Amino acid sequence: MQWLRDGLHFIKQAAEVNALAQKADPAEQVYLVPAFVGLGAPYWDADARGAIVGLTHNSGPAEIAQAALEAVGYQTRGLLEAMRADWPVAADTVLRVDGGMTVSDITMQFLADMLGAPVDRPVVMETTALGAAYLAGLKAGVCPDPAGFSATWRLEHRFQPAMDAPTRARKWAGWQAAIERVRSKPM
Repeated sequence: MQWLRDGLHFIKQAAEVNALAQKADPAEQVYLVPAFVGLGAPYWDADARGAIVGLTHNSGPAEIAQAALEAVGYQTRGLLEAMRADWPVAADTVLRVDGGMTVSDITMQFLADMLGAPVDRPVVMETTALGAAYLAGLKAGVCPDPAGFSATWRLEHRFQPAMDAPTRARKWAGWQAAIERVRSKPM
């Protein structure tokens, strides 16, 4: 989002990206691979560079904004698949999220759609800061044990997958093709 704001000047504030993305033409199949400093897990290609794939004459700022939001879903699915390959998990996975991107309903719904699994957004979205405060409080003896702290977690919204399997498969295949285009070495 910072690149859309500071690099391309499509938006003035990160929060504006949702409104811009909602204007995107659903017929456009644009992918943004944000490999500005290489690709991390699960691709591990430090020499890869970012790209926007699938542009047409009808593509514009709205389609690129949507592609930026969707990149979060694709990247997360790639990580989840890599984790599942190393450590099989139950099919009834629920992903709990936190951080700045979680305020975007568009991003969270697409994430649920790409994973084919529910995504839970908590009431307290900045849990990194909360966790640091908790650890300090635990050390000082003013916070409960980890199980007690975990019990304070509260659901704000659950995003359920709504995308059909063929659409999910088509979009994922498009992302995989976009990834292959930016890689510096074959997979």
